[in-house]
Amino acid sequence: MNRQPQSKPQALVADQAPLRAKPSNYPPEVVAMLQSVLAGREKRPLGDLFGLTNFGVNLTTLAPGAASSIRHAHSMQDEFIYIVSGTPTLVTDEGRSVLSPGMCAGFKAGSGNAHQLVNESPDPVMVLEVGDRTDGDTATYPEADLLGRQQGGQWLFFRKNGEAF
Repeated sequence: MNRQPQSKPQALVADQAPLRAKPSNYPPEVVAMLQSVLAGREKRPLGDLFGLTNFGVNLTTLAPGAASSIRHAHSMQDEFIYIVSGTPTLVTDEGRSVLSPGMCAGFKAGSGNAHQLVNESPDPVMVLEVGDRTDGDTATYPEADLLGRQQGGQWLFFRKNGEAF
């Protein structure tokens, strides 16, 4: 019996998975404005490698000075993070907290509590990110002229006045 090669791995070493092909989902104009913050961020889309479609899993590495994202809140998507290594600063509406390996945090959909991780330390940070992929989810960004909407498996971005990028 001939067996076809598997297109999806059964298992892999997470920090050796390929990097996401596109460094950011943000529009090019936003990436250009935030180049210094996003330049030190690497995402490895682990869930995609296994064909997962209901939720995403990323292993994200942040170089010193880099951020996980623009501070944001989701309307319909729960998010969860687990600190693998390093000491990132969690920035939320409540303030700033330094996290350490083994710590985790969750962000309930619809809470309006905008969040991001920033690496203010001299060492790299590695974090496991998990979030669902609810169609129709919106993301708000308090410090940026940006709104996001999950539609048909991809993010669409607009200015706060509704103008598309």
